[in-house]
Amino acid sequence: MSQLDFVVDAGGVLQGAFRVPGDKSISHRSIMFGSLANGVTHVSGFLQGEDSLNTLRAFRAMGVDIDGPTEDGRLTIQGVGLKGLKQPSGPLDLGNSGTSMRLMAGLLSGQAFDLELSGDQSLSKRPMKRVTDPLAQMNARVDTAEGGRPPLKIHGGQPLKAINYEMPVASAQVKSCLLLAGIYAEGTTCVTEPAPTRDHTERMLEAFGYSLKKDGATVCLQGGGELTACDIDVPADISSAAFFIVGASIAKGSDITLQHVGINPTRTGIIDIMRLMGANIELLNETMVGGEPVADIRIRSAELQGVAIPEALVPLAIDEFPVIFVAAACASGETRVTGAKELRVKESDRIQVMADGLQALGVDAVPTDDGMIIQGGSINGGKVHSRDDHRIAMAFTMAGLRASAPIHIEDCENVNTSFPDFVGLAQKAGIKINAEVN
Repeated sequence: MSQLDFVVDAGGVLQGAFRVPGDKSISHRSIMFGSLANGVTHVSGFLQGEDSLNTLRAFRAMGVDIDGPTEDGRLTIQGVGLKGLKQPSGPLDLGNSGTSMRLMAGLLSGQAFDLELSGDQSLSKRPMKRVTDPLAQMNARVDTAEGGRPPLKIHGGQPLKAINYEMPVASAQVKSCLLLAGIYAEGTTCVTEPAPTRDHTERMLEAFGYSLKKDGATVCLQGGGELTACDIDVPADISSAAFFIVGASIAKGSDITLQHVGINPTRTGIIDIMRLMGANIELLNETMVGGEPVADIRIRSAELQGVAIPEALVPLAIDEFPVIFVAAACASGETRVTGAKELRVKESDRIQVMADGLQALGVDAVPTDDGMIIQGGSINGGKVHSRDDHRIAMAFTMAGLRASAPIHIEDCENVNTSFPDFVGLAQKAGIKINAEVN
């Protein structure tokens, strides 16, 4: 079977102003909430990556009429209300998307019909007990494969009960799953998180007219409300912007502006961490769009210093660590990451896979149980394997900007899950990258 590889020539300077694709988290939720709302929801800026398209296909399969997406990411969703979904004709295949599976497990536990959620080989290895255990406390019936892995078989017709749940691990997906189940539950569901995580679900519920109560680290909602359709403008995804934030910081002479990026404070760990390392980052034209703060981000190259990354920032940058590890490899001195054990259960074991790749490029990178210790220095050329993980592939693309010889990255097909036309945009920005089918 053929595979898509990236070959990145050494060097390059990033220049220009451009917009990265729409936010994946907000794109997923726009489909879910628009489908369950009363009325017609219009979405613009929708991310046309495989993950969010799988969410769209799943709701179409449950009888929701969705027009689009057009080329510029416009969608029209004819909402069916909270009880209007229909039983699909077969299992819903969510591909590589953990977000889709975990959030949908919550909202589908309250439906009247049985259904199955499945995914690709990578998703089928990811832990689902973190949502199925608390859902069981709410009286949901969700069967998993061995070890709490997908597929998930959800039994409909269960009267859900509200719970107070203290999450053992900070996870926006678990929090969102339980809040969505809570809409269908009798009573008030409360979720308390041990550290702040992204709050797109809470912001969007409120945008759709569903009331929440927040008290410190706890968010509560009363079951039995309704969602009312609204318009959503999806900002550019800061997780996708992160690659260019690091790329422009490490490539000498670079100066770029990333337009209309979501700067939700639960997601800006990448900016805080890079600034701690000495990055030159400015936020311009700050505004609010649909309850979400957005800005243009200007990044100029800078001499980065190694730091011990504060654990409080880790959940606010959890998806950006592959490229943060690349920034650390280009910084002078030691960078130490702790409190990031969650990285081991992403699309790949991102601690091990990044350490293996950095070592293959001659970087002194030592994986630990919950992070990594990296001594900054030079990056050699060489061959690395993405392990079928989109963020690993894009992170090593940025490493090419500082490498002494070409970097060959294997198995990059999955970049399309979150960043369609990554190669085209990277080339325009000044990265010497080519995609090859082998």
